[in-house]
Amino acid sequence: MKNWLGVVSATHVQRGVTLGIAQVSHGKRGPLARMKAGDALIYYSPVEHLGDTTPLRRFTALATLPDDEIFEADEGGFTPFRRRADYHPVHPVALDDVRQRLHLTASPSWGRQLRLGLLPLDDHDAAVLRDALLSGTGG
Repeated sequence: MKNWLGVVSATHVQRGVTLGIAQVSHGKRGPLARMKAGDALIYYSPVEHLGDTTPLRRFTALATLPDDEIFEADEGGFTPFRRRADYHPVHPVALDDVRQRLHLTASPSWGRQLRLGLLPLDDHDAAVLRDALLSGTGG
């Protein structure tokens, strides 16, 4: 099992939770294909809505991927690739509440990697984030 961090606006994450799907990198297939059944996906939302300039900086969802199927959805002229996701009930966690304990944020330029849209998380960071999201305490 691997752990992944998806970077998606909070409103898009919430829509994914409602639909029971995972989508990353503006609907590209490639990043979804890197993930496998049983993997964990944690979402980080830098903003509330796509295009916002006011930072949100929260971890907003935790899911387990139940299978390897990737499918294309029809959003009326936009056909993103998606996969099913089983979401766990969580409490969003502010980055500042866990930042000092994450390997992810140890480098001064750590934010650059978020531009990839999907990146692997080490087991330590996944455990810190999972505990914080499930407990709602941030720590």
